[in-house]
Amino acid sequence: MYRYEIILYWSNEDRAFVAEAPELPGCTAHGDDQETALANVKDAMRFWIDTARELGRPVPEPKGERLIYA
Repeated sequence: MYRYEIILYWSNEDRAFVAEAPELPGCTAHGDDQETALANVKDAMRFWIDTARELGRPVPEPKGERLIYA
């Protein structure tokens, strides 16, 4: 599996857990619980990367370090 950072948080607005892969612009998913949101964003990451490759667009290399600090 790809080694991109994933940010997981609860969204009051969406009333769901949200998972984002910030190194892949727009790659976000949600779920009723943390596990579902995480599984969904992993699927979204695969789809994002596969689509970028099909369209001949660059796929960023994972930075391998924390991007955002709380």
